[in-house]
Amino acid sequence: MVQRQKSFSKEVVPTLYIVPTPIGNLDDMTFRAVNVLHQVDLIACEDTRQTKKLLNHFDIDGALVSFHEHSDEAKRASLLADLREGKSIALVSDAGMPLISDPGYTLVRDAREEGLHVVALPGANAALTALVASGLPTDSFTFAGFLPKKEQDMRKRLEALDQTGHTLVFYESPYRVKQTVKRMADVYDETRRVTLARELTKTFEEYVSGTIREVYEWVESNDATIRGEFCITVEPADLDNQEIERWWDSWTIIEHVDYYKANEGIKTKAAVKKVAEDRGVPSRDVYDAYHES
Repeated sequence: MVQRQKSFSKEVVPTLYIVPTPIGNLDDMTFRAVNVLHQVDLIACEDTRQTKKLLNHFDIDGALVSFHEHSDEAKRASLLADLREGKSIALVSDAGMPLISDPGYTLVRDAREEGLHVVALPGANAALTALVASGLPTDSFTFAGFLPKKEQDMRKRLEALDQTGHTLVFYESPYRVKQTVKRMADVYDETRRVTLARELTKTFEEYVSGTIREVYEWVESNDATIRGEFCITVEPADLDNQEIERWWDSWTIIEHVDYYKANEGIKTKAAVKKVAEDRGVPSRDVYDAYHES
């Protein structure tokens, strides 16, 4: 059944607010975000110690409850019960827009399914900040978050993403950024443009732009400062002017389905549908081949 929500009305209703916090510079906190954090009954956050620092800076005396990727269903159920009982809750992450490479979507999903009020506030986000300052096309882009840790899985993910024809945006830690750029240099055309952005909005904010090969040589040089969190923005592939091997050609149907299940977190039925679309065959054929194994 279709659910309809009007976010602003004269009637006061318990609401789950999705509240962005600064990604570094506290001046990026919006007036509206501060007001909401003052008004809500509970603030659900990843790390209560981190959020407490933010609240102290803005003189906000809010009740904190932890809600992170390791929280169990009981914690989510407790927050939903609070909403049903008339309490308003702010969902925040340690930095930036909640739910973007952060936990919490299941809470929002369940609140929506129950017809509870959900309102998102605009605010700081590292991926979009890096993208618009990269000098790369912004008309269409794919945000891919963090790449898989295993080399083979990372390569497969990079190959799959390259079929979109979009600018690609990734998050990466300082501990893995060299490995990631090296793998990009192996998988992609080395003349593709790439921008590394680190420490966004902070004192040591820095952008490094060039071809993939040039940026890889930089991260391996003594001139590189590999500290802080990184955003990596990659120029889109020119799909119209180059022949690109279908990235799944060497895979069996089973490997193809399992890839989508593992890397996109979807169930078999959805993965089968995506494989059928990739290969241009009926879903029933893919389903039968997968389950006959």
